[in-house]
Amino acid sequence: MTLNEVVVPGARDVRASLDDPEEPTDTAVVACPPHPQFDGNRSDNRLVALADYLTERGVACLRFDYGDWDEGYGEREDARNALRWARERYDSVGIFGFSFGGAIATLAGVDETADAIALLAPASRLTTELDAAAALDDVEVPLKVLYGTRDDTADWEPLAERAKELGFETEEFSADHFFIGQEAKVAGRLGEFLVESL
Repeated sequence: MTLNEVVVPGARDVRASLDDPEEPTDTAVVACPPHPQFDGNRSDNRLVALADYLTERGVACLRFDYGDWDEGYGEREDARNALRWARERYDSVGIFGFSFGGAIATLAGVDETADAIALLAPASRLTTELDAAAALDDVEVPLKVLYGTRDDTADWEPLAERAKELGFETEEFSADHFFIGQEAKVAGRLGEFLVESL
């Protein structure tokens, strides 16, 4: 695996790490970190575990840091810009998000028509306007939600329930919000979905 530093074009200062597989690839996944005000960044264990899984299977992974805090609005734009950057370079592009990043991935994935969306313990809504659960109605690509049954940190239930109603794939783990010690297992379940969907 090769790790490259990337500056994502846009009005905000967004830095990223591109995990490249050994062989050239035409497939990539953009990974959205958890809440930046709670130390959420591209080095999050769950994002790194997913990147490792993907690169071992020939898929690149772009893990980015959000720009300055902007109540979710700027962060959504950061994810959109990361998707646009990836779309210019790869034929097939998915998006992944954990926690706050799950809501961001849903919203940006709809706006920029990602080819697949994978969500880990996603927040259902950031603001009245940034409603990820409602945005699921506009998803027309494969989507999977994985959540922990003991998660009392993120308000994931409305999004997971709406995903089930719409016939999207959902999976539960016996875990809290952080999946401590289960990062590789969780990354494998969502990574497998992304590899198959892309």
